Amino acid sequence: MRYTITGRNIEVTPGLKAAVEKKIGKLEHFFTPDTEVFVALSAQKDIQKIEVTIPVKGNTIRAEESSTDMYVSIDLVEEIIERQIRRYRKKLIDKKQAALSFSQNFIEEEEEVPYDDEIQIVKTKKFAVKPVNPEEACLQMEMLGHNFYVFLNSETDQVNVVYKRKNGTYGLIEPEF
Repeated sequence: MRYTITGRNIEVTPGLKAAVEKKIGKLEHFFTPDTEVFVALSAQKDIQKIEVTIPVKGNTIRAEESSTDMYVSIDLVEEIIERQIRRYRKKLIDKKQAALSFSQNFIEEEEEVPYDDEIQIVKTKKFAVKPVNPEEACLQMEMLGHNFYVFLNSETDQVNVVYKRKNGTYGLIEPEF
């Protein structure tokens, strides 16, 4: 696997780089040697965060983890990615094109841990979308106590979503057709 490791507010030392490559390297048996792995390390106050993104044809495998120690974060993110790969293995390698990113051994290996890979929608909710601007949508979302809100944007006449980000700011999702 080919690694691209970047740091935000943190210097990527040879020790950190070696730890990332060793831990994420445990996943090499899942992928072909030319698979790209993008790793972003960041530090804010006493929070050490790692984000790992592995683009495979048609999908993206992504995980992030935070803790007070970067090495602990690296350990945790590797476990998350391995769980994702094993859980969605059938969906990832069923598509012939996506299978090009995975190693032949992984494609052929017997499934060790059975996962319920059926996605179950347990509740459906219908509601009227009112035309409002994004700021009003954020206010409505806060009043409802939700972390996202679907609305008809009065400025663009399209369905949009506002959501609350982890750092307390807001995000806006606008579809492109």
